Amino acid sequence: MTDEDLAALNARGNALSKQGRLGEALAIYEQALAVAPGYFPAAFNRARSLLYLGRRREALSAYETATALDPASPDARAGLGHALASVGRWAEAATAYDVAFSFAPGYPLLAGYRLHAKMKVCAWDGFDDAVADLETRIDAGQLAAAPFPLAALPISAARQRRCAELYAAGLAPAAPLPPPAPAPGPRLRVGYFSADLHEHATAYLMAEFFELHDRRAFEVTAFSYGPASDGPMRRRLKGAFERFYDVSRMAPSQVRDLARGLGIDIAVDLKGFTTDSRPEIFAERPAPVQVSWLGFPMTTGAPFMDYVIADRTVIPPDRRGDFSEAVAWLPHSYQPNDRTRELGPTTSRADHGLPDDRFVFCSFNALYKVTPAAFSTWMRILDAVPGAVLWLLEDEPAAAANLRAAAAARGVDAARLIFAGKVGQAQHLERLTHADLFLDSWPYNAHTTASDALWAGLPLVTLAGETFAARVAASLLLACGLAELVTTSPARFEALAIALAHDPDRLAGLRARTAEARDTAPLFDTPKLARAVEDLYRRMHARRLAGLAPEALA
Repeated sequence: MTDEDLAALNARGNALSKQGRLGEALAIYEQALAVAPGYFPAAFNRARSLLYLGRRREALSAYETATALDPASPDARAGLGHALASVGRWAEAATAYDVAFSFAPGYPLLAGYRLHAKMKVCAWDGFDDAVADLETRIDAGQLAAAPFPLAALPISAARQRRCAELYAAGLAPAAPLPPPAPAPGPRLRVGYFSADLHEHATAYLMAEFFELHDRRAFEVTAFSYGPASDGPMRRRLKGAFERFYDVSRMAPSQVRDLARGLGIDIAVDLKGFTTDSRPEIFAERPAPVQVSWLGFPMTTGAPFMDYVIADRTVIPPDRRGDFSEAVAWLPHSYQPNDRTRELGPTTSRADHGLPDDRFVFCSFNALYKVTPAAFSTWMRILDAVPGAVLWLLEDEPAAAANLRAAAAARGVDAARLIFAGKVGQAQHLERLTHADLFLDSWPYNAHTTASDALWAGLPLVTLAGETFAARVAASLLLACGLAELVTTSPARFEALAIALAHDPDRLAGLRARTAEARDTAPLFDTPKLARAVEDLYRRMHARRLAGLAPEALA
């Protein structure tokens, strides 16, 4: 086979890949490699296809092959970073991104992925400079980052929007179809699109909400593009929807055609631009009205998204300009909750390696949310509360090691950090009862982890910032009647946490109120929330029927 034949074969695979026909494209690349194992373009494209298909370990091996063929290729080095990240090897991913960055500092999205990988392992050397560099790139209109990593960084909501707009601009199909006309029918047809319809935080929050939809007025369909599952949550969700489609192997245009064929009136994206998202589906316009909700705590910046569901805490009226979507406000918190979740069997502090006679702070946020500034505040709190410990989630061994070193560098005995592994939801909810006070992270607050803590009766101190992600815990606390736990500066956060640790009576009162909120607070009134969301859906649909553009709804 000549070089021209190989190039033609590779081009054919690329054309299939652009159409979403990844399996066919993969076969073409493998055909080329069968006759020319050292042909780099096909080796790289094979690796990329495997990663898109979710065959992560095969993709990692394929990227290692591609980098061996061309060690100086930023495409291969960045791809290797993506593959390492996909299997949770974040420290190695950060190294791969560093190498790619040394070859091509302006490589699309690389600056953001590189910084995010370092955040995953709490490697903060050069953090301030890296954030400033990212801001400069965004201001210059460079496609420097995917939007989601910005949630955990001290970057303004205005820059978040600019970054999202730059990212979304590359998603539109070459010849987009116009939005479909609303389909007549006795019920409003709502489709929920997600990769997380299994044992996942999104499903834990939304399962009961899906079950509570008024089936006399709404026809509810799931479009799942996540991993195959037969676990209890997937079985429960299949029972909650009238139709449940696995579209994980379908091209975006095929999903669009399926949704249009079903007459979906409102398509709800529960992923945005997070891991395993497929915004290309929404770029194809599967429904007349398209809504962003829950999974993505910032604007999509996408012209194909019409509304974002929020509340007046996470998006105050004077911050609407930070969002390209029209804001649809719920009366209390934007976050649904499942009142059927149960706490696991009773354990003791000793079962979790916790001291019986010490004050236990905890923060079960993913560790990439922990910034140097927040961690320094936490260490000052520990210093002011003798003997207290900080209980953290160990989601990455390298991150735990780096945090221990960071504690020591701040004069705190690293043994006062206690790390917990991942467990099932019921076991996690039960273990939260052994903590005395939850310390939130910022600028990316606890979201599901915050509602878990409140459901378990654990008070939480938060710092409300500027962005959506920085205001979620405040939204949840306000919807539980616990406004006094919302602070607005690091100094006030620190002072409140220390004061509560030294005032057991005051803390006991807060714990009692937090426990009572399970039965009384709007945050956990899921039937009322379901009716409020349905009212927003009706109003969105009515505007569409009237030929009116999306506008803010309350």
